[in-house]
Amino acid sequence: MLDLAFAPAHVLAAAVRCGELSPVDLMQATLDRLAALNPVLNAFVALREDDALAEARALAERIARGEDPGPLAGLPFGVKDEEDLAGLPTTRGSRVFKDHVPARDSTQVARLRAAGAVPIGKTNMPEFGYTAFTTNRLFGTTRNPWDLTRTPGGSSGGSAAAVAAGIVPLATGFDGGGSVRIPASYTGLFGLKPTYGRISRGPFQFFDWIDTISPGPMTRAVADAALFLDAVVGYDPHDRDSLPHPGYSYLARLDDVPRGLRLGYSPTLGYARVDADVRRTVEDAVETLARALDRPVDVVPGALTDVGLAWAMINCFERHAWVASLIEPHRDDWEPDFLHGLELGGKVGAVEMGFAMNLRRQLIDEVNALFARYDVLLTPTLPTVAFAAAGPLPRGADGGDFDSPIHAVAFTYPFNMTGHPAATVRAGFGGGGLPVGLQLVAERGREDLLLQVARAFERVRPMDEWPRVPRGRAA
Repeated sequence: MLDLAFAPAHVLAAAVRCGELSPVDLMQATLDRLAALNPVLNAFVALREDDALAEARALAERIARGEDPGPLAGLPFGVKDEEDLAGLPTTRGSRVFKDHVPARDSTQVARLRAAGAVPIGKTNMPEFGYTAFTTNRLFGTTRNPWDLTRTPGGSSGGSAAAVAAGIVPLATGFDGGGSVRIPASYTGLFGLKPTYGRISRGPFQFFDWIDTISPGPMTRAVADAALFLDAVVGYDPHDRDSLPHPGYSYLARLDDVPRGLRLGYSPTLGYARVDADVRRTVEDAVETLARALDRPVDVVPGALTDVGLAWAMINCFERHAWVASLIEPHRDDWEPDFLHGLELGGKVGAVEMGFAMNLRRQLIDEVNALFARYDVLLTPTLPTVAFAAAGPLPRGADGGDFDSPIHAVAFTYPFNMTGHPAATVRAGFGGGGLPVGLQLVAERGREDLLLQVARAFERVRPMDEWPRVPRGRAA
């Protein structure tokens, strides 16, 4: 009998397609679990229950008529409150945008729906995704099902909590500095930030230009992310940066791991500080992966340029450009820390932007040289396990302070600045029995390779333990 809460998405979709599972039964089980768990998790902040059930019934009727229900047949999914789902507010976790209700879906959501998936609502995030834990003044704090006193991370924290808790089998995320990989790591999921442009970000409310943000899937199995990508990749005229379809199925080539892979491991990128239990767990995972692939792993020498402050500067600059006219009229509505970042962004000029972009160029050159030597780079995803649900960010690791406050997410933002695809897979568990992530990075355009390597790891270390009942008690 199928476990409707924790069966992989591809298993559930196959059962719906062959008539073994009714999409109505799947949707009702999803909504029942959501009703039971969301009051403690606060993963979903807006719902379309009646419409979702109606769409599940319509799908069941199509299947009964012999029609193809699509590869994602009947799968309920969550939509991060950063992208549009027609009829529900896109607030970005902000009081200022609480009444913004789009009339159409984002391209990613529309393509998931066209493949047979059914959105059930919007998931929580920090205001405009500005930090790595999920709380805001509009909807409150989201909690990690592995430990309700801890954060699921951010900014796609609501999506991560919903998938890890077995409410939905997949959810959307947006990753501008780690916002898919951070919460996926803290909740034990597989999370993928594709190459910039691989998944469309359109249509746009504000046409951004900094090019650090990539939409990506959050799932409990690697094959589910491949299935997700198959449904959503390809050119979109709304997004000038969208890439053409790669010309193959990610799911079909999932087990075709290339021979002779060159693997490199960097425990710190040359500047990060990592908790000892996290590093032990990650290095055990690296050894496990090396055995699974029957390949040696080199320890990568040297250090990458730390672009953390440059990354923060250019993103604050762009956010200020977006909402500058709304800052004063809504001064009391903004999160204080987010408002501080907006005001800093307003002080960035041409000289500062030139300095930041030159650091970015330097990092791109260094990472290009790295991928001339290696096919896959391995790192910890994060320096620590999940921290307190309402923050603040960790200020240090392994008994010492971070050199920069941004080093709480030291391993993720570099690859937003370079545009390379990066993924996190559960390495194991660290302090308090909390998940630890192993980050995989590959050359641009090689999401297929990341999926293949992650799947090889998953085969020998399956992600089969989940918090079926949220653990602990919210403080």
